[in-house]
Amino acid sequence: MHQTLEAFSDRCAFADNALTRLDARVKLILALSAITAILFSPSGLLPLGLFAFCLCAMIRVRLPWRVLLWRMSGPLGIAAVLCLLRAVLSGKTPLWHLTVGPWAITFTREGLAAGLLVGARVLGSVSVLILLGTVTPAFKVFAALRWAHMPQTMVDLSLLMYRYIFSLLDEAVEVRGAQLVRLGYVDARRSLASTGRLMGAVILRALDQADRTHESMLVRLYEGRLPMAELGPIRRAQVLVLAAGLAVLAGAFVLCQFVLCQKGPI
Repeated sequence: MHQTLEAFSDRCAFADNALTRLDARVKLILALSAITAILFSPSGLLPLGLFAFCLCAMIRVRLPWRVLLWRMSGPLGIAAVLCLLRAVLSGKTPLWHLTVGPWAITFTREGLAAGLLVGARVLGSVSVLILLGTVTPAFKVFAALRWAHMPQTMVDLSLLMYRYIFSLLDEAVEVRGAQLVRLGYVDARRSLASTGRLMGAVILRALDQADRTHESMLVRLYEGRLPMAELGPIRRAQVLVLAAGLAVLAGAFVLCQFVLCQKGPI
């Protein structure tokens, strides 16, 4: 549970380094541009290149290894599952056969290539988002989203969701601690039953918290907009960084297109 709390923490975003000093709006535009380039890239070179860059950047800003592995475990699992599904469910050229009981599973060359591309896109896109959250405090991300004219309701809901993630995790830690004292995890059967009760208790407390939050917002005369500090103008140096970053992304995208035309799909 402690690892889960750290996974949502933005402690590294308050360090002093080149990435944290960048304007949140510059980082948001670069992140969205990178994800767009990844999604439209016809090969896995650009997604994997950005994935490697984001990993190096997160190591550079001294994100703890355990937190890095915890945050990347989900995307890696999703990429692996998507790759296997595409390899089994699409394509015509057999590459490998696997027999599991009465079922015969055939992996195809075309499906594996498509699956690797999808997996690379998942890894690249998610790593960009994780890096953005690692080097940018949450309140600055929400302020940048409001500056970008995102729907007000979505920004306010995101603020409340981020705020109460930690509250509900604290509730889960307390309930699990009480279960441990009562020997709720001594064997597999009791562990399964205790996990179900833990999830049910957290859901009920989430509903109670939603009612209390709604009442407190009404008492404070909520009128459809949560107060938030406005961002100042973007400095000229930040604009130059943004232009350079967009130019590098465009050049990398064109270079990958050129390599693809020369050597075929990668």
